[in-house]
Amino acid sequence: MAKHGKKYRAALEKIDRTRAYAPRAALRVLKDTVTVDFDPTVEIAFRLGIDPRKADQMVRGAVVLPAGTGTTANVAVIAVGEKATEAQEAGADLVGADDLIERLSAGELVDELDTIIATPDQMGKLGRLGKLLGPRGLMPNPKSGTVTMDVGRAVRDTKAGKVEYRSDRQGNVHTVLGKASFPIDQLLDNYQALFEELQRQRPASAKGRYFRNVTVSTSMGPGIHIDPARTRDLLEEEDIPATVA
Repeated sequence: MAKHGKKYRAALEKIDRTRAYAPRAALRVLKDTVTVDFDPTVEIAFRLGIDPRKADQMVRGAVVLPAGTGTTANVAVIAVGEKATEAQEAGADLVGADDLIERLSAGELVDELDTIIATPDQMGKLGRLGKLLGPRGLMPNPKSGTVTMDVGRAVRDTKAGKVEYRSDRQGNVHTVLGKASFPIDQLLDNYQALFEELQRQRPASAKGRYFRNVTVSTSMGPGIHIDPARTRDLLEEEDIPATVA
C-alpha cells in the first residue's frame, strides 16, 4: 500500500479524527487542508442505515445543488422532432436519436459525457446499451429525471448543478458537494440540499438511525467527519466534540 505524501500527512494533522464536527466547522477545517495547486472537488459520503440487500431500501434520485457543482456538465439528449429542438434551445451539448445511439454503441462519447437524457419513446433502442452506459452512470432513468418529456427543464437543471446519487452495496451515497474555492455558505447550502433530499428519500422499511455517518473531503485530501445530528446547526461556529460513529 502506497504511503501518503508529506502534504497529505500535514493536512491530516489539522484534523481531529476522533471527533465529528458540526457542518460549518468541518468545512472550515476542509478549506484549511487543501494542499494542491488546483481547485479540487469537494466530495461527500453519507453512510445510511439501510439494508442494501433489500430492493425496497435502495436510495436513488437527483437533486439540484443551489450553488452548483463548480463544473458545467456535458449533456446529450436522445430525442426527435420538437423535443430535439427543445433540447437544443435549452443548451444541450449533443442532440440526436438513432445517429447518436449508434455513436454511443461504438463506444464514442461515453468518456466525454456527464449525463444522457432521453424521451421515453427512445428508451427501447437505448436500453440495449445498458452494459455500456450503466457502469458509467450514463443510463437514463426516470427516478433521476433523465427519462422525461420535459427535456428542456432536464437540460437546464443538469447545467445548473443537478447531481444524481445512488446507494452502493454498503449503503453509502457518494456525490459531489462543490469546489474547495466555494465560500463556506455555498457549500453549506449544497450540503443542506443533499441532506434534506436524502431525508425525503428515506425508505419506509429502514429501521433505526438513518444517517449513520457523514464524511467530507477534497478529491485528494483526508476525510473529515460531520455529526449528522447537528445538521440544523448550519450557522454554528463553535464546535462541541462528538464521537465518530
